[in-house]
Amino acid sequence: MKRYYITDRKAVGGFRPLLEIIRDQMHLGVDFIQIREKDITARELFEFTLAVLEVRDNELRKRLPIKILVNSRADVALATGADGVHLPANAPGQTLPGLVVFRSCHTLEEVKRSKADFITFGPVFETPGKGDAVGLEGLRAACRLGKPVYALGGVNWDNAAECLHAGAEGIAGIRLFQDPTL
Repeated sequence: MKRYYITDRKAVGGFRPLLEIIRDQMHLGVDFIQIREKDITARELFEFTLAVLEVRDNELRKRLPIKILVNSRADVALATGADGVHLPANAPGQTLPGLVVFRSCHTLEEVKRSKADFITFGPVFETPGKGDAVGLEGLRAACRLGKPVYALGGVNWDNAAECLHAGAEGIAGIRLFQDPTL
């Protein structure tokens, strides 16, 4: 099962504890890490991305093919040497040579129009503040559109297998990776 971890430093008490969780998730073999710290400056994002890359490259010595993605900032991804970028569905549709591109999609129409290497799609299950869940049938329909889809929204270790059976390439989340009770 491929795993896509989306960060949230506020939920864990800051950058230092977040970096420890990132390190732990790397050792557990997560496939993608999206640095999703939307409310920090470009400089802070640049520096934190470099710190994450240093953990991956020095500590793990690139033994594992973990891809580091920067949220919405292709410029920061390119400047730091990150592997890719995660963009909203409505962001301009240009390709970004040298970067893996993920897009967040919430409807089948967004998936169809999306120019991306991978899609995060959801919310699959009910999640507070994220709108109506698309359900497993919506996820199944998105997966049939021919792009690798990662199930997002309300996904936990109990329902992850259902997402894979619906055709998802993998699972994505914040709490899924930051909250050990899930």
